[in-house]
Amino acid sequence: MPIFDTKIQELKYQALKEIATNAYDDTLVDNLLSIPNKIIPNNTATMRCCVYKERAIFAERLKIAMGGNKSIKGIVEVIDIACDECPMSGYEVTSICRGCLAHPCYNACKKDAISFDSNHVAFIDKTKCVNCGSCSKVCPYSAIANRIRPCENSCKVKAISASEHQYASIDYDKCIDCGVCIYTCPFGALVDKSYLINAIDYLKKSDDNRNYHVYAIVAPSIVSQFADVRLFQIVSALKKLGFWKVVEVALGADMVADREAVELAEKGFLTSSCCPAFVRFIRKNFPSLEEHISTNLSPMATLAKSIKQSDPDCRIVFIGPCTAKKAEVRRKEVRDYVDVALTFEELQALIDSRDIDIASMADDSMEDASYYGRVFARSGGLSEAVQQALKEHGITEFDLRSCQCSGIEECRIALMKAKRGVLNENFIEGMACIGGCISGAGVLHRGEKSSAAVDQHGRQSVHPTISDALEEAGKS
Repeated sequence: MPIFDTKIQELKYQALKEIATNAYDDTLVDNLLSIPNKIIPNNTATMRCCVYKERAIFAERLKIAMGGNKSIKGIVEVIDIACDECPMSGYEVTSICRGCLAHPCYNACKKDAISFDSNHVAFIDKTKCVNCGSCSKVCPYSAIANRIRPCENSCKVKAISASEHQYASIDYDKCIDCGVCIYTCPFGALVDKSYLINAIDYLKKSDDNRNYHVYAIVAPSIVSQFADVRLFQIVSALKKLGFWKVVEVALGADMVADREAVELAEKGFLTSSCCPAFVRFIRKNFPSLEEHISTNLSPMATLAKSIKQSDPDCRIVFIGPCTAKKAEVRRKEVRDYVDVALTFEELQALIDSRDIDIASMADDSMEDASYYGRVFARSGGLSEAVQQALKEHGITEFDLRSCQCSGIEECRIALMKAKRGVLNENFIEGMACIGGCISGAGVLHRGEKSSAAVDQHGRQSVHPTISDALEEAGKS
């Protein structure tokens, strides 16, 4: 079994692997009910009160690994029975309270939510409290703490709150599918839907690619994910799974940078279109700036469109770090080009379900992209690529002033300035995940080494320029 950062990732992997194994073997219907007992046998120590509850939760993981609840429009679902250990969010008086004579907290509260017990210790009535924080600000002992659930705290678009039963509840009209709540939930109660079965179905029905070709288009951040193996061994593993061809999405990034540079010079101000969560954030929260979003599709969709123009009957499976890509493939501008989006977590489960040892595979090849296309995977890479593309197009009169936003909070600040007309920069590179795609919700591992691995991968490109990579691939 692979080494994971957390126990939650391991449980998620086990569910995905079981679904993949049985989907390949056509035994899913027969074995589905017995899988939780197999994974969590009797006398197994779990993080829950008993194995029976853990099995019930694992059964829910299996459902989401099979596509989840079709009536829920979002990509992220909440497993209610797994969400039961977090305290109720809001302000709370801690044991530090000294029951002082002044009671400044009482005087600061405008909702009459604070009372005192026989020892003069403060108490907050949650039915009256509006979480304004006034009491906390004036407490001389800092005894009033704001208890925020990890999922609520991580969600920068305020799409998560507690339901009437105190389970996490997602407002899908606010959610941008970034998935940050998934890896910040300590109990694994938030999970992204998987379309692994769809990908397997395409591979099986292609009949060794005689009926149609199945392409794997792979995000460049993959180089930081699989330890002790080479990228071109992963290409071999993908082809052993049944993919006809493996193409690096960095080539699509080259195409986008080439076009986006020209569009930016023509319009004078632009926000990037590469991160679907960032694009959705603009549309939901800054609709007045929607006209400034680049008209280019993302690198994933741009590359897929190019492939389908030359091979119309093919199926295309995107493999990357991003949960928001699963929502992007539903968009009318994209759904004709990308058939399924998978994460690196799902790829690991898919490979292991077929007992493929990547380390024993020989190297295989795939179309090469430039350094600039490959470094799209980390924050700042898109800006570098656009600057290079301006240079290659001979657009010397345009002065690129890039605002590189790492995470939604930085994106919000830049967009607020742009809305008010006080942003000094003329190009907003927006990445919903801190650090860029290398920190997406669907990665196997995250950390500082990921950025270094992407840069090293970029330097290994045989193409010194974007135009050289596009000319070689015939995509210019």
